[in-house]
Amino acid sequence: MLQNIGVPGLIIILIIALVIFGPSKLPAIGRAFGNTLAEFKNATKGLVSDDESEHKQEKVKPELIAIEKKEEKSVVS
Repeated sequence: MLQNIGVPGLIIILIIALVIFGPSKLPAIGRAFGNTLAEFKNATKGLVSDDESEHKQEKVKPELIAIEKKEEKSVVS
């Protein structure tokens, strides 16, 4: 959907935003949008790193330790 906008579409969107919000509010809105994207990016990095650490933990096989069984002598009476 956003792939079909192009340069003329972006110019029209910017002009409409300028008319609606005015030149004084537009930079503040841009900063808020940028901060929101940065927070979203940091949150998704945390999710991806959590998934990768879970996969690494699943791949680690526990060590098997052999236990010697002592033979019991049977007493025959």
